[in-house]
Amino acid sequence: MKNAVISFSGGLDSTSLLLHLLYKGHSIYALSFDYGQKHQIEIEKACLNIEYLKLKGFNINHKILDISDAVKILDSSLTNMKEDIPRGYYKEENMKSTFVPNRNAIFTSFAYGYALSINKEQNQKIKIALGVHSGDHDIYPDCRLEFYDKLFSAFQTGNWDTDNIGIYLPYLEFNKAEIIQDAIKACKNLNLNFNKIFQNTLTSYNPDRNGISNGDTASDIERILAFHENGIKDPLKYNKSWEEVLENAIDHENKYNHSNKN
Repeated sequence: MKNAVISFSGGLDSTSLLLHLLYKGHSIYALSFDYGQKHQIEIEKACLNIEYLKLKGFNINHKILDISDAVKILDSSLTNMKEDIPRGYYKEENMKSTFVPNRNAIFTSFAYGYALSINKEQNQKIKIALGVHSGDHDIYPDCRLEFYDKLFSAFQTGNWDTDNIGIYLPYLEFNKAEIIQDAIKACKNLNLNFNKIFQNTLTSYNPDRNGISNGDTASDIERILAFHENGIKDPLKYNKSWEEVLENAIDHENKYNHSNKN
């Protein structure tokens, strides 16, 4: 049996990765993190999809870790209740405010320790699977390959019995549209309802308490454009119609492209 520990936020990327791993025949150990994020409802969405997958016969070990007290010392517009989430296109300079210092190192450290503990019991190879992708590289330096190469080298140096622990970053050079394509393929092969699963994902950094957004944060816009690129409507519910959020996303993209040409 192939094993994988996955950092599972409940967003589009990590949900697609979860489906990818199931399609590839992995036994899944999923970790979701409560780090005091404003969009904490993403954890509830993650649990809904775990429940759906279990009903479909997939045995997934899912744990939720509350590290919110520790992360209070890390400043970000995602966790600072006095700071607004910026609107606009993903690559704009103000998107850097959504970076949580050292977040992926913290999450991956927990995942690595968990993998070592599982290996101690089972003595089997384990992948640590992360949904980082090319769209994150400009804004989030902790989503780049060189970061993970050095991080895992440090983990290997600082632990015993690391030979069975590996890293798996299948989306590293994917854009969001390609990740959606991979999820569509996995759902088809696993006989799963793509729309049901992805209406229970959360991508927005600024949703209401029901997980519904206006579709105007950078993460929303990137997602909306990715579904549009695939020629399909996002099954996620927005406060505005699909036509309205799509028009807004395209407008932001065009403005960004125009400003970069000048």
